[in-house]
Amino acid sequence: MPILVTDYSWTQTDSTVCLSVPLKGTKVSHVNILSTDEYLKVHYPPYLFEAFLFEPVDDNKSNVKVGDGVAVFSMPKRTNKVWEHLMTATNHKEKKKVRERSLLKYQENLCAQSILKAKQQHAEKKYALERMMKLEKEKKHCIQKIKTGEREKSTAELTAWKLRQKQRAEQEDQLKVHSQGHSRDGLQSTTEKQENGCSNGSGFKWDQISNSEAKSKSKQKDLPAPRLVGNIQVTFTLRLFPTALRESKVIEEEEWLKRQAEAGRNRTADVEELEDLKEEERNPYWLKDKGDKCFVTGDHLGAVYAYSLAIRLNRKIPALYSNRAACHLKLKNLHKAIDDSSQALYLLTPPVAANAAARTRANVRRGSAFCQLQLYAEGLHDYQAALKIEPDNEVLQADTQRIRDIIQRTAARC
Repeated sequence: MPILVTDYSWTQTDSTVCLSVPLKGTKVSHVNILSTDEYLKVHYPPYLFEAFLFEPVDDNKSNVKVGDGVAVFSMPKRTNKVWEHLMTATNHKEKKKVRERSLLKYQENLCAQSILKAKQQHAEKKYALERMMKLEKEKKHCIQKIKTGEREKSTAELTAWKLRQKQRAEQEDQLKVHSQGHSRDGLQSTTEKQENGCSNGSGFKWDQISNSEAKSKSKQKDLPAPRLVGNIQVTFTLRLFPTALRESKVIEEEEWLKRQAEAGRNRTADVEELEDLKEEERNPYWLKDKGDKCFVTGDHLGAVYAYSLAIRLNRKIPALYSNRAACHLKLKNLHKAIDDSSQALYLLTPPVAANAAARTRANVRRGSAFCQLQLYAEGLHDYQAALKIEPDNEVLQADTQRIRDIIQRTAARC
């Protein structure tokens, strides 16, 4: 049952009625207003205000302003006179009829407005379509005009080029005819000169030949002797590391190579245990590849078993400990991951360029295990060591900064 609003206020002039309805703290979006020429309703649950107006008003010119906790109506009167009351005194049946009549009229107005709005939208779409068609037509006309101009221009250029080619061909024909006549006249004159001057010109030719031979001999005397031909042998020092010899630490690199050679020769498992294994299973590097495949497929326990068996065969290969630490991280065996990473870092000494990537991975895995144990200071130390090896690694930079932020927040709470 709605609560009827009675604390409204109204004023009037001969031509206008002003009505103020308090909204009692209700939001504007929750206020529902229905207005006709003889009925006014303001509904904002749980409150309801109804007014059966004393005289009809001009609903088309009426307006309402909702805000600051009040709804203010301004309704022009249809007849200029002073009302005795705001609402007419009618019985319940009359009020029901007025309410139904007003609601029907309100719905008709809404329907008419929607039809008018649809017509306006249709007219706007039609105008936009006509405008677009007109623009397309103008654009096509402009393009056709450009094409016609270019076609006429090309036709004129082609006609002019053909005319020039024709004139050039005529000129070449005339030159050929003229040159043929001159060549016949010149041939006759040369034959006559040869017959007349054969005896007089023989001594002159022999003098020219002797002078040319003397000049060529003098040029040959001025040339230097040719250079000797030989080969230059170039040898390079054999390097197993990517860095140049002048940038490397020779002592540390030799020690690292020695450790690697020992790791390749070392077997620490008992002979009796090896008898139960196949030939390929006795190779720690084969077992390492097997563990890598298990890790990729998500079989972390199988990978741990393969790496552990390889470590029993050879305890000097750092990659076995580092990869087993990665498996322990996946299995949440954090203390075992720290132990294997530490052993891998011990075997990855001395620090050289060849084991830089392996040292980075071992530091990151141990640091990740420390952070998961909430030992952020130790984890930050390992991440900083990895970042020192690869300072341009953006992922390492972001993880290191995240650990610093965690440490700072923890210190701030304390």
